[in-house]
Amino acid sequence: MTDIPPSHPRYLSLITRERLVEMVHRGIASEAGLIAHGRGEAYDYLIGERTNDFAEKAERAAVASLLLAEHPVISINGNAAALSGKELIELGRETGSLLEVNLFHRTGERVERITEYLISLGAKHILGPEPDARIPGLDHARALCHKDGIYSADVVLVPLEDGDRAQALKKMGKKVITIDLNPLSRTARAADITIVDNIIRAIPNMVSLAKEMKKTAEEELQKIIDSYDNEHILRSALEEIGRAVDRL
Repeated sequence: MTDIPPSHPRYLSLITRERLVEMVHRGIASEAGLIAHGRGEAYDYLIGERTNDFAEKAERAAVASLLLAEHPVISINGNAAALSGKELIELGRETGSLLEVNLFHRTGERVERITEYLISLGAKHILGPEPDARIPGLDHARALCHKDGIYSADVVLVPLEDGDRAQALKKMGKKVITIDLNPLSRTARAADITIVDNIIRAIPNMVSLAKEMKKTAEEELQKIIDSYDNEHILRSALEEIGRAVDRL
C-alpha cells in the first residue's frame, strides 16, 4: 500500500481506496467493485462524509428489525467483506444473524477466498460455498443462495446491493435492509429500510446499537420499526444533498 500520512486531508478516503485495491489483488473484491466504491464516495461527499440523523434513524430501525427477526441473514459481497468484514461478523454475533457470501461476479474460487478471509477474522460459520437454492426471477449468479440462509430468511441485510436482487427478495416476502449512499438507486427505493451512509461508518454504528438494544423489550423494538418511514428517510437524504449543492 502507498505510504499515506495521517495528516493528509483525505487520509481515511485514500486508505479505504488502497484497502480495496489490495483486496482486488487478493481476490476478495472485484475490479468492478472499485467503480462501485468510487460512485458511492461521490455521494458520500454530498452528505458531508458523516452519519446524518436520517442514517441514524435507519440504523436503529435496521438493528431493531434484525433483533426481532426469526431468521435474519446478513448477505456479504466482496466490497462489504473487504471494507467491513470484521464488523459484519460482530453484527451477526450481536443480532443472531447468519452470514452468507453472495456475489454478482461469482466464481467458486472467489467465494472460497472470501469465506476463508471471514473465518480468519473470527467468523465461525459462513454460508456461500455449495449453494442449494435460487432466488426466483434472477438470471445471474446472485440468484444462487442457501436454503438455510437467504432463501428462508425473513429479514435480509444486503449492504452494497444490486437493485434487481433487492427487488427479487422483496417479491419473496422478505424484509430488506440495505446500506446505499445513493438514495435514488433501485436498491434504496426497493428496500424497507435504507441506510444512506458509508458502510465503514454504518456497520460499527449498528454493532454499538445492537449491544445496547438487545436488552430492549420486544414491544419497544416493534415501536421503533412501526414509527420508521423509509420514504421520509430518502427525502431527508435528498434534501441534505440539495443543501450541499446550494452551498457551492
